[in-house]
Amino acid sequence: MMPDTLATVLERPEARLATALLCGLLVGTERERHKGSGLGRQPAGLRTFTLTALLGCAATMVGGDSLVAVGGLFVAVAALVGYALGDRTDPGLTSEVALLLTYTLGVLSGRDPILALTLSLVATAILVWRNPLHRLVRRVLTRRELQSGLALAMAAVVVLPRLPDRTIDPFQALNPFTLWRLVVLAMTMGIAGHVAERAAGPRLGLLLAGFASGFVSSAATVAAMAGRALDSAALVVSAAAGATASCVATFVYMALLIGTASPVLLATLSVPLAAGAVLTTIVAVAQSRGPTTARAPRSREASAFRIGAVLLFALLVAVVTIASAVIEDWLGSAAVVVTAGVAGLADAHATAAGVASLVAAKRLPPEAARYAVLLALTSNAGTKLVIAWLQGPRAFAGRVTIGVVVGIVAAWLAVAF
Repeated sequence: MMPDTLATVLERPEARLATALLCGLLVGTERERHKGSGLGRQPAGLRTFTLTALLGCAATMVGGDSLVAVGGLFVAVAALVGYALGDRTDPGLTSEVALLLTYTLGVLSGRDPILALTLSLVATAILVWRNPLHRLVRRVLTRRELQSGLALAMAAVVVLPRLPDRTIDPFQALNPFTLWRLVVLAMTMGIAGHVAERAAGPRLGLLLAGFASGFVSSAATVAAMAGRALDSAALVVSAAAGATASCVATFVYMALLIGTASPVLLATLSVPLAAGAVLTTIVAVAQSRGPTTARAPRSREASAFRIGAVLLFALLVAVVTIASAVIEDWLGSAAVVVTAGVAGLADAHATAAGVASLVAAKRLPPEAARYAVLLALTSNAGTKLVIAWLQGPRAFAGRVTIGVVVGIVAAWLAVAF
């Protein structure tokens, strides 16, 4: 809400005209710099854009919808004529569309000045940053990255708001809205990790690559790093640091998942998860000391996340949630803790999200859920150690063992004290 004094000022005609003037000047200044000179210059510049914005505002204030429509038609025809008579070597319609938008901003200034000014700033920014935007789309982003971004947008904007925010199963444990919100988070963290890895390049080596990939799958990252260590003895130290860094991502990602599903449970686990993350980070950084020219293991053409893996994650969360609810009904909370430990061997993230969903549904007390999550985290750490020892050289596995054990012990000690 705007302060009453500001709202009163913006109601005055001169304030609305001033807003239209500012909108026209913003867009017109950028177009004037792009206009060029001589016979080949663009037909519209600073003056034309400013007057067009004022025309839109005046039409709104004086003549209402009819005059606004006539003015819009005039500006559209003028833009088309200018395009037809302008520099035919430039087939773009940016200036013409910007001119029509400026008229619309002028109209909006007579009705909602704050929104008009906001849109004019956004439009001007797009025009000013056209070269970086073109470079981003044509040279930096890949087709698969664009597909990942679109999938995330559809999941968050199209699907999530339409899901019921209530439990739908007979055990009153599974909430579709909460479940899909975890899916959106998984997609987001996949993209964040992918961007971090792309931005770092070879300079930071496998340490940051391991941390970024750990948001997708820490166990898979440990396996990938073990392969790198086997390929080259020179990479054992940096690969072990990357594998340990992926365990840091496990703590961070688990905190995000639990906080999304049940802030109450996160409150009881914040200190153990933070302790594990901090201690594991210290070990990973210590292990990374030394020269490395290793490149990140993921290809530039790799997807930010795999839709199938994300949907499988959602399925695992749903199965763990319902199975835990059934076990809690039959055998009580203690059995859920044991079940979480077994399920954590395969996927600690899905197990933690399922347990948090039970807490959110008030089917499991936070104290019992806290031990269930830590047990899942511990059993999943065991899976990583088995992978490290079976697939990597001893020097690699020994270093990874130190990082994994330090993090888990720190988490349990935080609970004990």
